[in-house]
Amino acid sequence: MDTDIQRMIDVAGTTLADLRDRARVLLGFGAALRRSELVALDVRDLVFEAEGVLVRIRRSKTDAEGHGATVPVLAHPETPHYCPVRAVQAWLQAANITDGPVFRRFRRGESVAETALTDQYVARIVKRLAAQAGLDPSAYAGHSLRSGFLTTAARLGEDAFKMAAQSRHQSLNTVRLYVREAEVFQQHPAKRFFTGVARR
Repeated sequence: MDTDIQRMIDVAGTTLADLRDRARVLLGFGAALRRSELVALDVRDLVFEAEGVLVRIRRSKTDAEGHGATVPVLAHPETPHYCPVRAVQAWLQAANITDGPVFRRFRRGESVAETALTDQYVARIVKRLAAQAGLDPSAYAGHSLRSGFLTTAARLGEDAFKMAAQSRHQSLNTVRLYVREAEVFQQHPAKRFFTGVARR
């Protein structure tokens, strides 16, 4: 997992709002979602399975005709603190949400409203958690969850086609940019220049 995302989750609190924000960050990262896709999620769009959760994206930026797509998000039982599936389930249970928007506004106090959050709020959540984690909030935005998934996958050497399938990029060119950035040192032409050179 992206170490910056881990740091953000580590500083998240335990209030109902914190449970919501933790679930938003982990699911947005795990599914490589755009912020507009994240706030549009409905409970009926989530199908929980033994291995994780299937997330139905009904409409997206590159899906003008509204065909939709389904994105699998793996559960991580070995690291439950960072598990997107467990985080979403904890939020839904704590907020007593059984239908309608997944991620909602709050009324005064911790009273959960029936209306969904705006996509601008996704960026505010990410920036706030970044600041709390000691990171530069200006370097993060709502897109950071999606780009963070791709950056992490590229660093781990994952296949570009699989990355594109998860992020639903129609062109591999964008995905390859993340791969190239991740490989700037691994594939550096001077990497072997000093291999075998004895210290003087």
